[in-house]
Amino acid sequence: MPTIKAAVCHAFGQPLSIEDVQLRAPEMGEVEVTLEAVAICHSDIAYAEGAWGGSLPAVYGHEAAGHVTHVGAGVTGVAEGDPVVVTLIRACGECPSCGSGRPTGCETPYDGDHGPLTRADGGKLHQAMACGAFAEKVVVHHSQVVRAPTGMALDAASLLACGVVTGVGAVVNAANLRAGQDVVVIGAGGVGLNAIQGARIAGARRIVAVDMNEDKLEDAKAFGATDGVLATQDKPWRAAKAAMGRGADAVLVTVGAAQAYDQAPRYIAGGGKVIMVGMPASGAASTYEAANFAAAGQSMVGSKMGDVVIKRDIPWMIDMYQQGRLKLDELISNRWTLDQINEAIADTKKGTARRNVIMLK
Repeated sequence: MPTIKAAVCHAFGQPLSIEDVQLRAPEMGEVEVTLEAVAICHSDIAYAEGAWGGSLPAVYGHEAAGHVTHVGAGVTGVAEGDPVVVTLIRACGECPSCGSGRPTGCETPYDGDHGPLTRADGGKLHQAMACGAFAEKVVVHHSQVVRAPTGMALDAASLLACGVVTGVGAVVNAANLRAGQDVVVIGAGGVGLNAIQGARIAGARRIVAVDMNEDKLEDAKAFGATDGVLATQDKPWRAAKAAMGRGADAVLVTVGAAQAYDQAPRYIAGGGKVIMVGMPASGAASTYEAANFAAAGQSMVGSKMGDVVIKRDIPWMIDMYQQGRLKLDELISNRWTLDQINEAIADTKKGTARRNVIMLK
């Protein structure tokens, strides 16, 4: 079994440890990918801090790209040497959710405690989110990878594994936004900027970014926001409605904060939707007046990973990127080495970075 380096979490809230670990060869339906880039998502940080529990020790990381280096039996569609985007969306293709075209809701459980990773001494090492990409290589199910064009920068390609598909997909798949509608995006971080891009691509009339940081509101305008509202002001939904001249058809909450969900319904118009993207910590609760939703014909819709079908949506987004209509390179704030991962995580937690990317080659 080959030895690779990985960033291991041994205790929630503690720095990750760069260690030699074991990675078995791909089995039936699996591929091995030697990674070139893995971005740091806030979900990785939340897991490593214990926000949602989980098994330890673990290797996090789920927003990656690299080259296929081994292919297991029964795999079609990719071959050794292919550049690929590696996602956490593992789909069995047979359960009711997969059969209805919703692979992000695959109902076949995955046991990361018994995946391809083990500690150097053979002990348990959890492959978090069916990916474990804070490492030099991964072994994943073939449903989790999508071929990228030869020559595409893989740091940019890695962003398509989560942050971009989650934000853009929430607009086009979950909100089903039509041209001419109005959008509010709460949170102008990595996912929020991509929701803004998605709204621009979908033809939104007004796109209002709401954030607590003035600099991030300016950043949002570079990605397509028409207006910015500072969340720290009194009743910020009033300023958002003034910018639109009405309530929003869709409000996308891209931050994992219960307070943002408390306020989100105040931004929407009659018949509008709150699209729930960001994930607060387990146990965090929000409160609504149900009668208001019923009377105004409003709704709340959960959106997991942008409800994407990766073999359909990632190639489309790559094409948009190649046309210059989807920004990827501009999302990268800094590049780091695997040995610098704790510094990169600390920088991400400051809230000013768009996306920090760990370069493995």
